[in-house]
Amino acid sequence: MNRLREIFRRGFAENVLFGVSAMREHKLRSGLTILGIVVGVATVIAMVAIVTGFNNNVIGNFQAFGASRIEFIKYRQRFGPGPQTEEERRRRNLTMDDVLAIRKALPEAAAVSVLVGYFDEEIHVKNGNQEANSPYVLGADDYYPTATAYAISLGRFFTPAEVEHGALEAVLGADVREAIFPAEDPIGKEITLNGLRYRVVGVLEKKGEQFGYSPDNKVVLPYRAFEHQFGFQVRQDGVRISAVPRRPEDVGIVIEKATEVLRVRRRIPFNKPNDFDVITPDQLIGQFRAITGGVTGAMVLIALISLVVGGVGVMNIMLVSVTQRTREIGIRKAVGAFRRDIVRQFLTEAITLTTIGGFLGVAFGASVSGLVRAFVPALPTSVPAWSVLVGLLVSMSVGLFFGIYPAVKASRLDPIEALRYE
Repeated sequence: MNRLREIFRRGFAENVLFGVSAMREHKLRSGLTILGIVVGVATVIAMVAIVTGFNNNVIGNFQAFGASRIEFIKYRQRFGPGPQTEEERRRRNLTMDDVLAIRKALPEAAAVSVLVGYFDEEIHVKNGNQEANSPYVLGADDYYPTATAYAISLGRFFTPAEVEHGALEAVLGADVREAIFPAEDPIGKEITLNGLRYRVVGVLEKKGEQFGYSPDNKVVLPYRAFEHQFGFQVRQDGVRISAVPRRPEDVGIVIEKATEVLRVRRRIPFNKPNDFDVITPDQLIGQFRAITGGVTGAMVLIALISLVVGGVGVMNIMLVSVTQRTREIGIRKAVGAFRRDIVRQFLTEAITLTTIGGFLGVAFGASVSGLVRAFVPALPTSVPAWSVLVGLLVSMSVGLFFGIYPAVKASRLDPIEALRYE
């Protein structure tokens, strides 16, 4: 054991000390050399931390509305802008009758709910002189809280009779309640929605901002009441259907049976595709990860370019070091050093140089992650342990790859010619 320790001390450890000493003697040159390594590793660490935090935030937002929630919609769901196809524009609307048919055919579903929304700057929700800030309006039935994983923080939700008869009642989102009832209990009070009076029966729990908008800035009406006031929206786009299975493992069964009900009702031939879309949180998460994966790939490419530039700098400084230390190499070979000893010495110095750059890059990338987390609380960045390990291994690999040529060149020097070198 003592002999192994001595071999390590006189071999690897001494070569590391040589490398550190060379960096101390040429601080500016060494710093500029490893700058590319620092930038490359820091970019990888920071981007992985930001994307990880972004993914966690998005996945949490999706799951906040039900991890096993299934939606049947008229148009294909997309991230970002994208025109509807001609085939999509020709599709028939989903209707309340479709909701009732699915509900009847699916004992496996804990809830099958209708949902229709209206988003417009001309929506005015008021309590006297207090007005909400550009809210949107939803029409829903009594299954809405279960189907969307929404709890009621005050009051209650609609009853089946209130939904069926279009009672002029409303459930407020948390933002709307804070805007128009900042210091009083809204239950039983009246509000006006574009001039029509509604009685407040409940307030939804607060979810928080998601995807750049607040799902709490809304007013929910009984479906028939919504249809009465905003019937043009129902006629234009139809409704969305939300279904939640009683057991998470029944997601596939619910999708299959509900799809079959809709295909029969819409008279879709067996050899034709669906003229409606089915979405689940897993599908949306998959689409989102594909987008963030592309962004991450682009940033990794930039990081690799930085690492290559840094590697070229390492090769350059090692070649300069070989030239400056030609006489030293000649002396070592004259007293019995083998070629492999010279190769090992210069490779260790190169790897030491890039590893120090890797540690600095990890520290800088983690600092960026911490600053983002501090100034953007909605983006809970985190640095996975694997990204730190990858960053350090890549930086060491750069030193190994770009240090081979200078090391081999040093080992091939003729000791006699090297001793004559001035």
